[in-house]
Amino acid sequence: MKLKHTLLFTALAALNNPANALEKPKTMEEMWKIIEAQQQQIDAMKSQLQTGSTAQPQTTTTAAAKNTMQTLERKTDVLSQEVEKLRTNLTIPEETKYKSAYGLGPAASKVYQVGKGLSIGGYGEAIYQDYVGDKKEEDKNNADLERVVLYAGYKFTDRILFNSEIEFEHASSGEGDELKGEVGVEFAALDFFIDPLANIRTGLVLMPMGFINQIHEPPFFYGNHRPEVEQRIIPSTWREMGVGLFGQITPSLTYTTYLVNGLDASGFQSSGIKEGRGGGSQAKSEDFGYVGRMDYTPTALPGMTLGGSVFVGNSGQNQSFAGQKADVFTQLYEGHVQWKYRGLEFRTLGSWGHIDNADILSAAAGQTIGSSNYGWYSEVGYDIFPLFRPDTLQYLAPFFRYERFDTIATAPTGYSDDGTQDQRIYQFGLQYKPIPNVVIKADYRNRTARQGTVPDDFNLGFGFIF
Repeated sequence: MKLKHTLLFTALAALNNPANALEKPKTMEEMWKIIEAQQQQIDAMKSQLQTGSTAQPQTTTTAAAKNTMQTLERKTDVLSQEVEKLRTNLTIPEETKYKSAYGLGPAASKVYQVGKGLSIGGYGEAIYQDYVGDKKEEDKNNADLERVVLYAGYKFTDRILFNSEIEFEHASSGEGDELKGEVGVEFAALDFFIDPLANIRTGLVLMPMGFINQIHEPPFFYGNHRPEVEQRIIPSTWREMGVGLFGQITPSLTYTTYLVNGLDASGFQSSGIKEGRGGGSQAKSEDFGYVGRMDYTPTALPGMTLGGSVFVGNSGQNQSFAGQKADVFTQLYEGHVQWKYRGLEFRTLGSWGHIDNADILSAAAGQTIGSSNYGWYSEVGYDIFPLFRPDTLQYLAPFFRYERFDTIATAPTGYSDDGTQDQRIYQFGLQYKPIPNVVIKADYRNRTARQGTVPDDFNLGFGFIF
């Protein structure tokens, strides 16, 4: 019996040793090791107590052992709860690092950061628009919750994940009128990671052209409205059903390339090709298109990005236009430069496109559709807040942007040009971020056209990501 009492005293001493005091482990593995060790101690003590209880009545030693065992069980329960907390923290980090990945916006890239499971993010933006000077009947001052977006992603394994963007426009389902609002899927794709050099993406994919198509979250572009060049010449947000590859050839050279359904030329207008997008909604796929992009970030120039993209493909979709079949081979090329250095941000982008059979399309549409189109813009902004408070996370940047575009740079033979589509825009404004996730914007746009009048507008708005 003395031997049993000695074992109990030894166990009590070990359990009350300061080295065994409950401390919050740093990893799940450490927690499981402690829980397993404590459970073994509990089982051993229960066995000793049961053996002792059959031999003699309860003593002071066995009563103390029972109390110690109950304390140990409570500590084990606490540790089990900590394991659940840690598991949750590994799935949904308390402090998300917003960083662009694989060509997507920072909020859209959250799913790439989680260890496994569900990822939720999103963004939104609202605008008050005040038209200034001469304006048409339809140019009414307006306040618009332009869009609220939900990102939902799921990481199945380290090599397979799903990512999506669901957009609610103009605070309404639209009641059948797209201009009043709609709910749509901006992208929804599966990524299969094979090798840094080549990975597969398939589904409804964002076309990798320009700056805005892929990264269109409001804190990351100047002004309340996206650049007109990246709406009229390069449609945004442009997405199609497709499959392709993405990866890095070197750490400084990345690429993205997809085979997608072709554009639908029956939607082309004098104002551009935007309405020819399929958007994943029973998109016509009699013809296919190819899009490719490359970006280079030279190590010798920190913050610099140089890149370009191309889209080519037939857009006729086996349809008749004014009684004629036409392939409508469509080309769009784009080059861009971006430089971020300390508080300075500079962007410039140029794009040129060509549409075959534009004369046939013009006859069918009853309006001139350009055989060629072009557009370019340059913008610059500078964060002045660090000049006053070097340690602040707040951001305050005046900016200026100049745009020039013409959707009918060349009219097809026999059709007249439309000077209202040849425009220049001078825009200046202010961008304020009290925190990196929230932006407040104010800007003024002076707009002119070669023919007719285009009213100026003042815009005030806000945006956010999460």
